[in-house]
Amino acid sequence: MKPQQLQRMKELIPVLTEAARAYYQESRELMSNREYDALYDELLRLERETGVVLSGSPTQKVGYETVTALPKKEHPVPMLSQNKTKSVEELQSFLGDQTGLLSWKMDGLTVVLTYEDGSLLEAVTRGDGRIGAIVTANAAAFRNIPRQIAFRGRLVLRGEAVITYPDFEEINRLLPESDAQYKNPRNLCSGSVLQLNSQVTAERRVRFYAFSLVEAEGKTFQKHSEELTWLQEEGFETVFFRSLTREELPAGVSAFKSEIAENPIPSDGLVLLMDDIAYGRSLGTTAKYPRDSIAFKWEDETARTHLLRIEWSASRTGLINPVAVFEPVELEGTTVSRAGVHNLSLVESLALGEGDEISVYKANMIIPQIGENFTRSAGCRAPEHCPVCGAPTEIRESGAVRTVCCPNPACPAKQQKSFELFTSRQAINIEGLSEATLEEFLSAGIIKTYADLFRLDHHRDEIVNREGFGEKSWQNLVKAAEKARHTTLPRLLAALGINGVGPATARLLSRYFHGDIEALRRAPEEELCQIEGIGDVTAAAVRAWFSDPDNGRQLDELLTVLDLPKSEEDGTEQTMAGLTFVVTGSLNRFANRDALKAEIEKRGGKVSGSVSAKTTALINNDAASQSSKNKTAQKLGIPILTEDEFLARYPIPE
Repeated sequence: MKPQQLQRMKELIPVLTEAARAYYQESRELMSNREYDALYDELLRLERETGVVLSGSPTQKVGYETVTALPKKEHPVPMLSQNKTKSVEELQSFLGDQTGLLSWKMDGLTVVLTYEDGSLLEAVTRGDGRIGAIVTANAAAFRNIPRQIAFRGRLVLRGEAVITYPDFEEINRLLPESDAQYKNPRNLCSGSVLQLNSQVTAERRVRFYAFSLVEAEGKTFQKHSEELTWLQEEGFETVFFRSLTREELPAGVSAFKSEIAENPIPSDGLVLLMDDIAYGRSLGTTAKYPRDSIAFKWEDETARTHLLRIEWSASRTGLINPVAVFEPVELEGTTVSRAGVHNLSLVESLALGEGDEISVYKANMIIPQIGENFTRSAGCRAPEHCPVCGAPTEIRESGAVRTVCCPNPACPAKQQKSFELFTSRQAINIEGLSEATLEEFLSAGIIKTYADLFRLDHHRDEIVNREGFGEKSWQNLVKAAEKARHTTLPRLLAALGINGVGPATARLLSRYFHGDIEALRRAPEEELCQIEGIGDVTAAAVRAWFSDPDNGRQLDELLTVLDLPKSEEDGTEQTMAGLTFVVTGSLNRFANRDALKAEIEKRGGKVSGSVSAKTTALINNDAASQSSKNKTAQKLGIPILTEDEFLARYPIPE
């Protein structure tokens, strides 16, 4: 062994360990996946060449300890990592003459679910592969998880908790300030599952996709494909898979590749699993990997280009994020010219400077990233002033990560995002008021507070004479604001940006205080903690928000312009109290599912995301559909009603 090889191994281990710890335990990134994989592969190659594995090498670790206040539990069967390749030929060699299941390698948080007597008993995260965090209450809040299944034996299965790209984009736009640090769906999902308030999990739209059956008491299967089909029949959504032979693999990989852009589930590659269960078990395992499966990582298409500049973009949280702008290049069939660089630490580690020759690629074939900097001129510096408000910036350090921040609480960038949340569809909902219009009105001083949104009639001349506006535009905005002015307490609470208070939590608070905002304003933290579904963290955040004098003044001003009924029920008869419905498919009589959900909840009913024995009825206009919800309802004897049938049984006056 050459001394330089040993020295390089000693250098790589702490770098990889720290990067992995930050990613898995703190949901933050010190480097891109591509950089991590390259360093990891270099360490693995050195270990193979020298025959030496140093203490603490990440190549010998299955995962990383879960750091959370949640209780821990040891897995009865260790959860191993998977070996990986970027070669289709190696996939074919691995499969041999067997049939394999090729599926998405989902990029979320692995969770093990246990059911007893048809009910969810426990949910545990993967953790370090040996010990995970117990997240049963949070798992019960997953959007698509069945709380009750027809099978009555002990059932243990594994799957991935994920937040889809469309949900991530919507949530990220409306996130409370404390959660705005999440950079991708995987980090947001991890932070949503590994926390103490299951209400937050529900609002983050976490979904679960099963990929493996561990145990089904009294049942035996010959093929993994049979297991997944059976899990679908029990009401679980499973990972999409294709059954392939060695000869069919290249075409199968190409088919998945062509579907990446349309796949809503975050994925960082594929998984190939031996379909024959007995054969796969006969292969055994290594200390780290099972031998019946292998992960396939996409071979990133890269292109060389030149960096034009680093733009610094201010956010609602005060972070000023760097964005690399470079000469346009073609990648994966599209033209790209910009890439996020996450933070100042990455700008410095890449030694970026204007004019540098760089390589760019799309992480997971979707997100543009900088791979290497061949010139490394290190000419880019952090801005000394906020690009939006001009206030002097601050450089803050958290561990090994350096970020640039704007400390000015009145920065328009912060205001912009707050106003976007306030006017969004699930909040006050001022229709037709775009982000661009908000930005223009804020810059012009037309709106300075939330209450100003309902005084646009005072600015007729100024709005009508602006470029791109006119009399009709002004009239439409005034009408939309007048319509939105007649609102409810749940909508108002969801609009205020209180940490941890989204639409669902807002409804809980409103119901408890019978729509009386003054009672809520006076409520001590101890009383808030007593509300079912409100945890200590949310209670403290609500109390802190209402205790802030500036918030109080803004709310007082709002209440002078809003038409807010004191009672949220507003005399509505609770005709659906004690009933639970599931809504799926497209609707004809209601604008969307949220509109129907609101009407049901207004009358005391509940709307669940999955069919169970406790479901009163499944509402689906396609009663003949072979969807998993329909199949589960049929198996449990739950009525499947069209909108018309539902309204005939449970009238909702128009």
